Parts: sequence; C-alpha cells; structure tokens
Amino acid sequence: MAHIIVTGNEKGGSGKSTTAMHIATALARMGHRVGALDLDVRQRTFGRYIENRVAFCAREGITLPSPDYRELPEVDAAQLGPNENINDHRLSEAMAGLDETCDFILIDCPGSHTRLSQVAHSLADTLITPMNDSFIDFDLLARIDSETNTVLGPSIYAEMVWQARQLRAQAGLKPIDWMVVRNRLGAQQMHNKRKVGEALEALSKRIGFRVAPGFSERVIFRELFPRGLTLLDLRDTGVEQMNISNVAARQELRDLMTALRLPGVTVSV
Repeated sequence: MAHIIVTGNEKGGSGKSTTAMHIATALARMGHRVGALDLDVRQRTFGRYIENRVAFCAREGITLPSPDYRELPEVDAAQLGPNENINDHRLSEAMAGLDETCDFILIDCPGSHTRLSQVAHSLADTLITPMNDSFIDFDLLARIDSETNTVLGPSIYAEMVWQARQLRAQAGLKPIDWMVVRNRLGAQQMHNKRKVGEALEALSKRIGFRVAPGFSERVIFRELFPRGLTLLDLRDTGVEQMNISNVAARQELRDLMTALRLPGVTVSV
C-alpha cells in the first residue's frame, strides 16, 4: 500500500502547498511513484501548482518528474448508502485509484476544519504541519499564557490530530508520525526564534510531534508557482540562475526530506 503523507493545519499562509509540492516533486525525482490530491476544493493552490507545471512542460516541450494529480471524482448522491457521507465517498474513490499504482500519496488539506481534512488526517502515515515561525502561528498547536508563554493546553487543531490518532489505533493502524515544520525562519529576530523553538520543543513532548526546520522566506517561491516549478527544476529548465539563495533553499529541502524519514527513501535531491 502507498505511504500517505498529509500536509495540514488550520491557518493559511504557512507555505503548506509549497511544502507539499516540493516534497511530491522531490520524491518523483528520486524515482518514486507519487500521487497527489488537493482537498481545498475552493482555492486548490496545490492542484493549480501542478496544473501550472503541466502547462509549462507542454509549452516548453519538456518532461519533468511530477506527481500524478487526481481531482476528487464526482459522486451521484443517489448511489450513496444510508448515512454515507458524499465527501468520504469521493476521497475513498480517489485514494483507491492511486493506492494501486503509487509508492506515496501526498494529500494537501485546506487551511480550515472540514470533513475532508478530518478524514485525511486519520489516513496519514506521515503528517506535516508547516507553521510560520512566530507565536501567532504557535496558537495553531496550543493555547499559551500571554505573559509567560507557558502552554495552557492543546489547540482545536491538536485535538483533531489526537482524534485522528485514536481512530487509527482503533483500526489497528500504525501511529501517525507527526512533524511540525518551521517555515519562514528568519536570520533576524533571534530572540523570538529561540523562544518559539523552546516552546515547540516543550510542546512536542507533551502532544507528540517532531520539529524540523523548513523553508526561509524567499522571493523565489513566489516566482516558481506560476510556472509550476520547484527549486529542483532550476538547473533543468534554466529559467532562473542558481544563486547563493537558491542553493541554500535546495539545502533546506534536502534537510527537510532527510528529517521526514520516509520508508524506502534515500535522499538524493
């Protein structure tokens, strides 16, 4: 069966779809068969990213390693069984088509609490939660005391992950490997960076996740999206010069792929 990777949180603007696209493309470049689903049926950022990639390759007459992206199939409500949720059925059909052919399936969830997101979290073998490196986004994981930065308790999102873990345990599935990725790490504001890091390490032991550094704030990510490209495509396409910033960003991706510890993956990007 395919190893299922879910990128999820309940805050927008954390680089979730960018993270999903780079992981999916990195796995494809390493020779793995990768499926992709976007459960944000309104914005579809991940889906549009892949569509942009397909269009760019067609326009330039080139082939780039890419995930196999599938739309959620339409389902006739009249064919549903008693108490069967239509979105559960759509996700189940999409997963069945990919599970037969893929080594990995990457599912990008919306930045809000939806039924689809809730179900996807329960399917995750690996859960990746990108967050901006600040106490504003720390609220995604836990409630904190504004005076002391002491953790008061888990957030609604953390409770949803706990519920997903309970469902997997009841079904006899292996536990979710949950990794929180610190995106937009800045070279400045070192005091705040250290405070956030300390709070994350303390919380990780309390609610059970690993912490890994993600991507720094870089203009290149905004420039790559319209063409559907990733950092790994720059040398093949020649659309961007490999400057020091881009080389550093590629190393950040290597570090992230290594931190994921995905089964059967030897990082070579």
